[in-house]
Order: sequence, then C-alpha cells, then structure tokens
Amino acid sequence: MTLFPAPPDTTAWRILHEARADLWVDHFDGRWLVQTREAEFPGSLTSLAEGVATSIYWRPRDKAAATAPVRIGGEEVTERFAVRENGASFWIDFAAGYSCGIFTDQRLNRRWVGEQVKPGERVLNTFAYTGGFSVMAARSGAETTTADLSGTYLDWTWDNFALNGLERSGHHGVKGDAIGWLRTFARQGRTFHGIVLDPPTFSRSGKDTFRTDRDYADLAGLAVTLLEPGGWLLCCANTHRLSAAQFEKDVFAGIRARRRRVLSHEAPPMPPEFGGDDYLKTLRIIVE
Repeated sequence: MTLFPAPPDTTAWRILHEARADLWVDHFDGRWLVQTREAEFPGSLTSLAEGVATSIYWRPRDKAAATAPVRIGGEEVTERFAVRENGASFWIDFAAGYSCGIFTDQRLNRRWVGEQVKPGERVLNTFAYTGGFSVMAARSGAETTTADLSGTYLDWTWDNFALNGLERSGHHGVKGDAIGWLRTFARQGRTFHGIVLDPPTFSRSGKDTFRTDRDYADLAGLAVTLLEPGGWLLCCANTHRLSAAQFEKDVFAGIRARRRRVLSHEAPPMPPEFGGDDYLKTLRIIVE
C-alpha cells in the first residue's frame, strides 16, 4: 500500500485509496479517518501510520450514517479542529457521523470554483453541506447563496466563513430542499453567474424524491434557468450507477430543454490520490 503525499497548501486529503480492498483513509492534519467494508479494522494500517498519523479513527461503511468513528489508537480527538485545503481552512468534527466536514474527493472542484470566480459575481451553492464551495467562492470575492436542508450544516458553513476571516455581509444562507429553492429563485427572477450542483445520490423531501441516475436532467434544466449568459455550472454526481457518458447526456439534455446552449465544457477526473476510481462524475460547463 502506498501513501499519497500531501498536495500543496493542504493538510486534508485522501492519503490511501484501495477500492479493490475496500479500504479508504483520509488524512486530516495528522488524524486518520479509516473506512472499510469489512467489520474488522485492518491491523496492517497501525504500522503504516507510524510517524505519519497522531490519531487513528475507524468507521465500517455498513454502519448507520450518523455513527461516529471509533478511536483505534493515538491521541483522542474530543473537539473539532481546523484543516487546510487549497489554502482555505475548514472545521473537521469526528463526532459528526458519516462525514466529518469536507468530502476530500471534491478537492480539485473546490479549487476550480475559487479560480473561476471573479469579485462581485453571484454564486449559488446547492446541496451545500458545510459550504466548502461557498467558502472558496467568497474567498475570491463572490456574493454567495448557500442552500442546504440542514440548519446544522448552514451554521457549520458560517463557522467555516469565520475561520477564513470572511464576513457574513453579502452572503446568504437558505434552509430547505435545494430543488425547492431553485424553483423559488426562478419565480423570483433571481440569477447567478455560477451554480454548484452536488446532490446526494438519493434524497427525499416531503413526497418528492430525487435520484441522480433518474432526475439529473431536470435538475440541470432547472438550474440553467437561473444562470446568467456566459455563466458556469459545476455539475457533480457521486454514484457508480451512472456512467460518465450517460451523466453528460443527461446534463446536456436538461440544458437544451431550456433552450440554452453549451459554449464549452470539461469532464475532469477525480483527484490523483483516488487511484483512478471514477465514482464521482464532474462536468464544468459554460453556458451561452
């Protein structure tokens, strides 16, 4: 097993990704969060972590999403702590359950948003979780709107803003179903220069359900109605059930259905530390 070295100006990354062995290790500023399919901790990791990790926490993936990881060795992590990624800072909390603050597979997409945004532009971050994309956009001078179903995660977003020395002024948070907010913004005539779509594989809000492999065309079509001419969409789908080709077909179909035209697009791979795994599909699209 080979440990991936730290990317520049980053202390949180996927240090070990062995998909065939069902073994994944995220490095959070010296604290390891290990995930496995197996119900037993792989003891070989203990020696591999020597001199690299100060703490080892483990969570089998078959546990409930709200289950916090357990300490295997090293220092006990009792409070949240800050990490850096692409020069930005984010709070990590091992007690938070399935995900502890950021998804490391989105590292390059967060960097892209920070590079893409110009001061004064309006950016909408949907299904925002703890607001990583919002932080990157705000650091580049954008006015952000962050939408998430959870008030806890919106509060976490503002904590991340404060951690980066960003003022709340000019930034907005809306609690509730992201698709519902897209419809509300469309009725209000609101527009954005950039929109992030990073939905869960499956979600339910009231009687409505969303599945990435079934409903992404409708989601992209709804979002593009809010997009200014020359604006960008960052579309992500985290699933093995949808091929990259079908994902692109669905997204483009949704855009065309709203009589908008794609000026350019790219489909970048996942960060190199993910070992060629392709579960996360990404499209970065500029729309006429």
